[in-house]
Amino acid sequence: MQSVRDSAATTTASSHRKQAGRAPVVPTFSPLYRQIKALITRSLRDGDWKPGEAIPSEQMLARRYGVSQGTVRKAIDELAAEHLLVRRQGRGTFVASHNEARAQFRFLRLRPDEGEPAQPESRILECRRLRAPAEIARLLRTRPGETAVLIRRLLAFANTPTVLDEIWLAGGRFRGLTAERLSAYRGPMYGLFEAEFGTRMIRCEERIRAVAADGSVADALDVPLGHPLLLVDRLSYTYNDVAVEVRRGYCVTSGFHFFNELL
Repeated sequence: MQSVRDSAATTTASSHRKQAGRAPVVPTFSPLYRQIKALITRSLRDGDWKPGEAIPSEQMLARRYGVSQGTVRKAIDELAAEHLLVRRQGRGTFVASHNEARAQFRFLRLRPDEGEPAQPESRILECRRLRAPAEIARLLRTRPGETAVLIRRLLAFANTPTVLDEIWLAGGRFRGLTAERLSAYRGPMYGLFEAEFGTRMIRCEERIRAVAADGSVADALDVPLGHPLLLVDRLSYTYNDVAVEVRRGYCVTSGFHFFNELL
């Protein structure tokens, strides 16, 4: 297998030949460990190693890519910091999964004012396919009018409705997703997307503001009309910064708060 250094040298030589007689091009530089990180990420994206599976050892990856073990370790360190990989003492490095205990609250930021965080009860109110509104298509970077999946879901803590989610998914990635399939899955929704549709949520952007509950939202959350709520708008991405989910969550914060940790 061609090493990263050999590949880079071949590319550079080819580039020089193509540029002969033209204006000089300023080369871009990427540290070697970043190149290895990109290759490992590509393997994760392509499903070479499934969520929860161990990846090859640092020594094996170093031989595969023709680099030092230290270079591989630095690439893996960054991927672990980004929650794409998980190191387990004495066992190796594994592909991160949404079904792991440590990942359960990474995307669920609503925490109780007292006591430990707990998983909410989930009830699917609606799941259907329809043409994506223009704003949803723009955020998901799909063509106007292309099919999307709309999910409305209610999350409850201790039998108390707390979050009403309106979720839009890129239709092409989630063919066959139904309310029955969502309701039958025992685990986090992102775990279902990962396990059955090959789509792992890598990161998200969130915008938060205070709103007053309108009629349909107030009914679903069992609060008075105009009740103060926290609105969380989320745009979620999979590998290569591909947007796959637009989510709007209306949150009742009586006894709860939105938790964030800046590192």
